[in-house]
Amino acid sequence: MTAKTVLIADDDSAIRTVLTQALSRAGYSVRSTATATALWRWVAEGQGDAVLTDVVLPDENAFDVIPRIKKLRPNLPVIVMSAKNTIMTAITAAERGAYDYLPKPFDLSTLVQTVGRALEQAAKPAGSPRPQQHNDNLPIVGRSAAMQEIYRIIARLTQTDLTALIIGESGTGKELVAQALHDYGRRRKGAFVAVNMAAIPRELIESELFGHEKGSFTGAHARMAGRFEQAEGGTLFLDEIGDMPLEAQTRLLRVLQQGEYTSVGGTTPIKTNVRIIAATHRDLRQLINQGQFREDLFFRLNVVPLRLPPLRERVEDIPDLVRHLLTRAESEGLPRKELSSAAIDRMMQHRWPGNVRELENLIKRLMAIESDDEISAASVERELSAAPAPAEAQPVTSADGLPEFMENHLSRLFAGFGASLRRRGCMSGFWAM
Repeated sequence: MTAKTVLIADDDSAIRTVLTQALSRAGYSVRSTATATALWRWVAEGQGDAVLTDVVLPDENAFDVIPRIKKLRPNLPVIVMSAKNTIMTAITAAERGAYDYLPKPFDLSTLVQTVGRALEQAAKPAGSPRPQQHNDNLPIVGRSAAMQEIYRIIARLTQTDLTALIIGESGTGKELVAQALHDYGRRRKGAFVAVNMAAIPRELIESELFGHEKGSFTGAHARMAGRFEQAEGGTLFLDEIGDMPLEAQTRLLRVLQQGEYTSVGGTTPIKTNVRIIAATHRDLRQLINQGQFREDLFFRLNVVPLRLPPLRERVEDIPDLVRHLLTRAESEGLPRKELSSAAIDRMMQHRWPGNVRELENLIKRLMAIESDDEISAASVERELSAAPAPAEAQPVTSADGLPEFMENHLSRLFAGFGASLRRRGCMSGFWAM
């Protein structure tokens, strides 16, 4: 059986050598080049069963070559490599028709597995690429390995209408991810409607989501369109889905199953065409076990789960985040500032229980109150020490009874004192109980 041929394009000779050796050991025939011109010539001649290319080549950008490759040979899988590890690189690769995107540096075993999967799917019809120009106003910032995996999932999801469930602590950027899935997805021309389930009174949730008819309840003086109707043809983002009451969960499940709903007080079913993206900071499986969340709804929402890492798990992204936040704050009218390397080092040592939102607030506060153009480590230390340390984000169950709430609250309170809490007075009797 003739070995499959992989065409490699990268202007770094050392990378070409390593990739050639890895793929040759895996049983593939390999041809490599440093230019887009040679790669295109091979493709035009009918050579190669898969393409592995860097984005930036000396003579042409691979993103300009890929559409031509896909037009000439739609079933030829193209895998993109890049050291510019941003979400826009991943999204653009997917839009131009690439099979996958590998951020440098990557594990060689991952590369070989990706090439194998690409060749297995090569016989399947290829989707039409949808070239689109993007600017550098990146919606999500970070180059860590954890964020690279998020970028890859987002890039693939922008090419589908699959339901997604975003899981992450408060302040990790769940709505930013939902907005990116909409802005760079198939429904970008439709509306993006966000609704926070925790912010709506229980008795108004169904009216908020599905709308109501005139006279359907006291105070309903006119018909009101619900969020589903407002998001028609676009994306409906259900934030804090874990706070949705069980009655509303039942109606939402019916909408997801049947593709239609009835407004409050209405009798005629209304067809709906929206993409659902849900998010939560809570453990939905735990809520299921407690009877507070429907298991069948969970499976309907959890088609593609995305777990956003807390900032403490990707501290290497803090320098990039700081630069991004400084630039954005300056555009909002705050005075231009820079942070010393020592100041950034101090930030990388912090636990950030409030995640990126806490970091953003600190940056804005420092820009507003510091008189020097460069913010020092001492200033950062002063602000971090002065700010009350919020409890680290953790799932909370809104339906806990008073005894459970008090037990959890007192446990966290006493834990903050450590060994310094004295047992005296009435407290000694408490501890002895």
